Amino acid sequence: QVTLVESGGGLVQAGGSLRLSCAASERSFSSCAVGWFRQAPGKGRDFVAVISWSGINTYSSDSVEGRFTISRDNAKKTVYLQMNSLKPEDTAVYYCAAYPSLDSFSLATVEDEYDYWGQGTQVTVSS
Repeated sequence: QVTLVESGGGLVQAGGSLRLSCAASERSFSSCAVGWFRQAPGKGRDFVAVISWSGINTYSSDSVEGRFTISRDNAKKTVYLQMNSLKPEDTAVYYCAAYPSLDSFSLATVEDEYDYWGQGTQVTVSS
């Protein structure tokens, strides 16, 4: 079992930046691939970015490519999502999720692949 806690959300103007954090207390977190998803009001939950357990490989959706960067610090058991050049359409609740995998090429983009989920953090981008 892995418990995930997101933080760093808030209100920001368009063009601004935020950094989200996803922290875990269990050592097994370091053996998990970790992804970020988001859910805008009235819409389904969409994939944003994923990072392998080692941090070597990442993959991001086209909508955030070049603006968002996912990274991790396994010593701190934390994954980050640096969000730059934010747009109003980035407004959503952001969730981090994880699944056990020591395959550095395992980068799941589908919700069903993930075993553990955080409670979410709200990001609001004003125009």
